[in-house]
Amino acid sequence: MARPRVPIARLEKSDSMIVHLGDRESSDGRFLKYIDRRYPESLAVKGSHMGPAQEGLALRSREWCKTLKTTAQTVPTDTIFRDDLFHETCFALQDRNKARVAQDIGRLIVPSAETLAQYGATQLNNLIENINERWSAAISFEGPLPQPDYAVGFRPSAFSAEQMKRLHPLLGDPSTDASFFGATSQMLLPFLTSRMTSGAEVFEAADRKNAHDMTVAVRGVVELFRVANREAEINREILAFSVLIDGSHVTLYGHYALINGPGTAYYRHTIDVFDFAADDGANKWTSYKFVKNIYELWMPMHLKRIASAIDQIPLGIEFSTGRFQAPITLGPPSSHSK
Repeated sequence: MARPRVPIARLEKSDSMIVHLGDRESSDGRFLKYIDRRYPESLAVKGSHMGPAQEGLALRSREWCKTLKTTAQTVPTDTIFRDDLFHETCFALQDRNKARVAQDIGRLIVPSAETLAQYGATQLNNLIENINERWSAAISFEGPLPQPDYAVGFRPSAFSAEQMKRLHPLLGDPSTDASFFGATSQMLLPFLTSRMTSGAEVFEAADRKNAHDMTVAVRGVVELFRVANREAEINREILAFSVLIDGSHVTLYGHYALINGPGTAYYRHTIDVFDFAADDGANKWTSYKFVKNIYELWMPMHLKRIASAIDQIPLGIEFSTGRFQAPITLGPPSSHSK
């Protein structure tokens, strides 16, 4: 069976391409794309839906959600979330801008993978994070390139020299090429993002950006497994997570794909929604523990399955350049049948 040529795009040809290889809009232009109430519809037309599939998650992923929510974790002790400081912290952050809130509590909601590695979690040395960095090595799905407030993915050093040799044709040169598999020149296959916002209209825009970010992230894993002819293994399995923070309200999402032959549709599963300031801070560490469990429990499994798929990429596989045609997508949720 002949394998498909793997799409990759040259940045210098971006003006003639039908995908966004670089974000040439102003900051205001990028924002306006997402405040348009029609954006979820345009996203769905291309195959990405801001809700769950009728079929739901695979059983294994449902079990993972339970494990990540319930497994005990350590939390930092001397922070502004300390019991005797917590109410003062919440009061001080009322009506403050996003930058101030992110500075004060961002890493208490979503812990830094690199910081945890520095403090001895050596299994996280394979991870790299970026902050408000555009995914310049990625191919957009519907709109400007992703630029989440925080993202975590794999360093190239997470993979062996042989695996990188097999993966290289799919990536091209990160400084000049865009592909499904890179986010930046240093980050491959991101699996976690977070966005922080405030205000109803801004929240809607952030939520839509988040959906697009994670479609790009999940698509990378799907296309990798397609090259290895193993895409059935990841059907309806969570392939990435996101955290959306609106004031003191936090939503945890798992993102997955519904794969049907050559067709792929992207969905998200709401894992938890809570207010970390409510009930005297009863849930103040919920997100922190959940994300830490992603790093320590789920990520090693995810890395292992990605590496296994890379091992089955044929050496010397070709990739196409120039005009890129998007993968076939499935229709809206109502068109799916079990």
